[in-house]
Amino acid sequence: MNIRPGESRDHGAIITLYNHYVRHSAATFDVEPVTARERQSWFAQFSADGPWQLLIAEDASQTELLGFACSTPLRPRAAYRRSVETTIYMAPDAAGRGRGTRLYGALLDALSAADVHRAYGVVTVPNPPSIALHEKLGFREVGRLSECGWKFERWWDVAFCEYRFGS
Repeated sequence: MNIRPGESRDHGAIITLYNHYVRHSAATFDVEPVTARERQSWFAQFSADGPWQLLIAEDASQTELLGFACSTPLRPRAAYRRSVETTIYMAPDAAGRGRGTRLYGALLDALSAADVHRAYGVVTVPNPPSIALHEKLGFREVGRLSECGWKFERWWDVAFCEYRFGS
């Protein structure tokens, strides 16, 4: 597996993977598939060395997207600038083999170098594999919103998992 910064050539594959989760999972609260046009500003926020990064995991031949992990602003106000929300999506057939751990770990390493103070994983629950991944990497649950998302004709809770960089 190869991990590298995301590039414009990855946008289509990222959208395809993300839309799989829109259609089949409560991991995202988007309920309609996204388009490339709708995601333009989302893609534009990333840089290779700042707090908002996009990393890609691809197969060894560099032809297949296995997953992506990213960090985005936690909130829009300036005082939040050193805190980020982190996200990871793995292709369904790429999950469960340690690849997500490597990809998410690489994102955390990059964020540490970018002087990020806190990272927050926002996990729809129940989702034991995602909670286990976050715990394995050193996140701890710091809060939960009860029945805050309505998708697939039911209510979903959201757990906030915090990762602390440095002290």
